[in-house]
Amino acid sequence: AEYELAIDLYKQSLAISREIGYRQQEACSLNNLGNVYRNLAEYEQAIDFFEQSLAISREIGYHQVEALSLKNLGNVYESLAEYEQAIDFFEQSLAIFMEIGARGGEASSLRNLGNVYRNLAEYEQAIDFFEQSLAIFREIGARQGEASSLGNLGSAYDSLAEYEQAIDFFEQSLAISREIGYHQGEASSLNSLGTVYGHFAEYEKAMNLAQQSLDIFRKIGDRSGEACSLCNLGTTYNRLLEYEQAIDLYKQSLALAREIGSPDLEALSLANLGAALKDSGNFTEAESYLYDSIKLYETIRAKISLNNDAWRISIFEKQTNPYISLQQVLIALNKPQQALEISERGRAQALVNLLLSKQSLTPQPPNLQEIKKIAQEQNATLVQYSVIYNNELYIWVISPNGEIQLRTVNLPQDISLQQLVKVSREQIGVKGRGNNNATPQTNDATNHLQQLHQLLIAPIADLLPTETQERIIFIPHQELFLVPFAALQDKNKTYLIEKHTILTAPSIQSLSLTRQHRERVKNLPGEALVVGNPIMPQLKKLSPLPGAETEAKQIAQMLDTEPLLGAQATETTIVQKLPKAKIIHLATHGLLDDISGVGSPGAIVLADSDQDNGFLTSREIMEQYGLPNTTPLRAELVVLSACDTGRGDIKGEGVVGLSRSLIAAGVPSLVVSLWKVPDDATQELMVEFYTNLYERKLDKAQALRQAMLIMLKDEAGNPDPLDWAAFTIIGEAE
Repeated sequence: AEYELAIDLYKQSLAISREIGYRQQEACSLNNLGNVYRNLAEYEQAIDFFEQSLAISREIGYHQVEALSLKNLGNVYESLAEYEQAIDFFEQSLAIFMEIGARGGEASSLRNLGNVYRNLAEYEQAIDFFEQSLAIFREIGARQGEASSLGNLGSAYDSLAEYEQAIDFFEQSLAISREIGYHQGEASSLNSLGTVYGHFAEYEKAMNLAQQSLDIFRKIGDRSGEACSLCNLGTTYNRLLEYEQAIDLYKQSLALAREIGSPDLEALSLANLGAALKDSGNFTEAESYLYDSIKLYETIRAKISLNNDAWRISIFEKQTNPYISLQQVLIALNKPQQALEISERGRAQALVNLLLSKQSLTPQPPNLQEIKKIAQEQNATLVQYSVIYNNELYIWVISPNGEIQLRTVNLPQDISLQQLVKVSREQIGVKGRGNNNATPQTNDATNHLQQLHQLLIAPIADLLPTETQERIIFIPHQELFLVPFAALQDKNKTYLIEKHTILTAPSIQSLSLTRQHRERVKNLPGEALVVGNPIMPQLKKLSPLPGAETEAKQIAQMLDTEPLLGAQATETTIVQKLPKAKIIHLATHGLLDDISGVGSPGAIVLADSDQDNGFLTSREIMEQYGLPNTTPLRAELVVLSACDTGRGDIKGEGVVGLSRSLIAAGVPSLVVSLWKVPDDATQELMVEFYTNLYERKLDKAQALRQAMLIMLKDEAGNPDPLDWAAFTIIGEAE
């Protein structure tokens, strides 16, 4: 009723302003009307009023209201989960507030930018904006703004699982909010504190705080806050296994989210409701809610342009739960093939959509027909893993004739899968290229490579091909991307590479795209580009790699080209030669660091020059050859004979690093490493690989397998997997 009254009064004010030609007040009244409609979640009308206000403010040079209108438009687009547009409006408003010296407006635009970046799960950037806004609010004595920024900082640290810091910020925000009677801030802080105590399993405290916040939000009519508190309460009841109450609370939060038109809150409520129904054993009802949650999250992601690939990756981090829950539900309902579709739909989607858009194709979720067809085209057995909340492992095996089988494995509860992968790598003695005295760690009596084999391979051994030259393509999930599949050992200590030819891929769907890359580059002309032991750039202290230089010389000779060595191998020179190269072999250091500071890890180390810093980063590769409207590379094979080039940040999307950027850049086959391999061993393996490829005419997967076997059966007797098991082929064998 009070909103109706407000609308009536603002409309009267608007009419009078127009009648007397008072343009400034007309702009203000339009802006005020927009705010009321925004609070009523009538977003189209709100946008219309803000746009009218903006147009008049610009026309008469009324910068204060121009900036306000832009900020308010940003708020509406943020509510609609249209984050790119929101950022654009907030950046425009920030620039004007700074120009006219409106410190309060500047601080609130910075805080709003922080909120959008938090919604995109770009937490470091969000924290930076919140800290800037907090400093200004304190400087100008704006206590409400200070409380709000403190609460926002707490939320960002909570998302980063830095709970002690989060509690500190929430408590500061709560104290100020109570002191100045800022009820919305008080309720938000109470709700957020409840969330943190829920992580600590202090459920009574969590419930009490969420209930207090719910009461305040209802009292002040904040429906968005009310929906969040209901969601939090629901989560606490769910953790206490009180499913009926949890389901009821989630249904209330869902109804509110729909009422206020918040897609993000709606998708979260659907996911939570589906998970609670699953936990209570009501799988049939859970299925539809989880599908709806996934569809809505996919709609939100689709609003982010493909050029903002990093945002599509980061936001997916917040959206993975319904994909996992739905797989559990479908398997409980005896629908293992549909579960495979969902497992596939929840991985490498940003990459797949990017590649499809470059062919002007509309992205479609993968379906069973497509999955079977890919196995047939690849003429390989596909093995897809899905890690289910560290409790279970689902393994699908798709044979070349299209038959799909599922095996489920209970994961050990005394050690997490992540830890098991870590100790297996340590058992191999993972150290460094340029550190030739790497030694296997033999002091641990447990054979973790056998333990991993028992979990990952033994349950499906009877479904794998019996002929050694028949290919298996592993599609790992989460930390399994770091597993050296070739080195897994059965009970008789036989390595997997002795029995099978192995490749890996980020997803099944990505294989149809690397296949298309292969067709595109098949008949294109091009030369070989071979790089070895560049002079290491100034920016980092890195040891020279004499073995890499010998390797580059030998391989260049086989490929009938001159290698680029030492000072010749500058980043600028390499970048000029990449688009013309048919085969690219880079024998140098690989770095996992995020050199560019933009959340895209991975760099190939080259010589620096006046034009560059010597680091060819995964982001630069993506921007030059991977994003829409760029020309893909023509290389049919890229070998990164450097350390750690197959690693990166492991996200819901998959491994985000060099390998992903190169697939996006149109490369059908990659050879990358999962750790720092000793310099001399790399040289030996690589020369053997190229000999197999060009002299013995083996396909890429066979060529790598035979190179590994030669090293394995070295006269020295069963040498260490440290030397040969790090490398893997991603994509196409042929």
